[in-house]
Amino acid sequence: MSRLVVKSGGAAGFEEWRACFAEVAPGLDVRFWDEMGDPGEVDFALVWDPEPGRLAAMPGLRCIFGAGAGVDLIVRDPDFPRHVPLVRMIPAGAAQRMGEYICWAALHVLRQGRRMALAQARGAWDYFDCASAGETRVGVMGLGVMGSRAAVMLQGLGFAVHGWSRSAKCLPGVRDYVGEGALDDFLAASDLLVCLLPDTPDTRAILARPLFEKLPRGAMLINAGRGAQQNLDDVLAALEEGLLGGAVLDVFEPEPLAEGHPAWAAERLTITPHVASLPPRRERAEWVAACIAGIEAGWWPEKIYNPDLGY
Repeated sequence: MSRLVVKSGGAAGFEEWRACFAEVAPGLDVRFWDEMGDPGEVDFALVWDPEPGRLAAMPGLRCIFGAGAGVDLIVRDPDFPRHVPLVRMIPAGAAQRMGEYICWAALHVLRQGRRMALAQARGAWDYFDCASAGETRVGVMGLGVMGSRAAVMLQGLGFAVHGWSRSAKCLPGVRDYVGEGALDDFLAASDLLVCLLPDTPDTRAILARPLFEKLPRGAMLINAGRGAQQNLDDVLAALEEGLLGGAVLDVFEPEPLAEGHPAWAAERLTITPHVASLPPRRERAEWVAACIAGIEAGWWPEKIYNPDLGY
């Protein structure tokens, strides 16, 4: 019997994980991280933020599953066992959820949902005009699984969509700007910028004033990529100055966003608590169980982390 250890959501979260795996993979020995038994008998690990050195201490580990699409909290471990495949959590439902979130955020910031929420809290009838999707050019940074799905769904709402990526993509109706040399032209054409980039040394702190100054003045921003990709002080200053017309941020560094941080009160900023695309535990358990069954049958899942690329 294969053994899976879980570190995601604490002890209370583990009980839900265990119940889910009992339904979808009753033959799997599922144990809580702190009650795993002999580390040498662990075959698989499902983790979000493992303590440094713990994964390396499991000599029989065959595969590591990230509990979310991002694996930066896993690979920051200096002793991370690079020889063990690390699979990113991207079940089919994750891309759909991300697309839904990006569409909601795009309409929210376009139609000034934050302004309406503040007016409601004051009991004020604040009438104003809004732009439409057909008048708005959306630039999606990162056209992987998440970004590609979001781009297609944004088109369905009437937005003109273009993308920026490391390598060429072929999405119908989406102009693809490729590589560093095309970034300035991509930004100049983006009334609404969506960041869905992976976490790499090149993307950290990319969302900062020098980039904002290359957007049309008053452009809008959505970041559902990684918190480390944004300079939050620069975002707040750009919103205050009108360099950015509005923003929706789902990710922060560190998380959760500190109580009392000035971002909470920013009038043109909507904050969501890293909920853009995370599927429920049962859906993730089904996906992990299917991956384990495949590995034991001799085939490997897609989306294995490449340490050389950083995603």
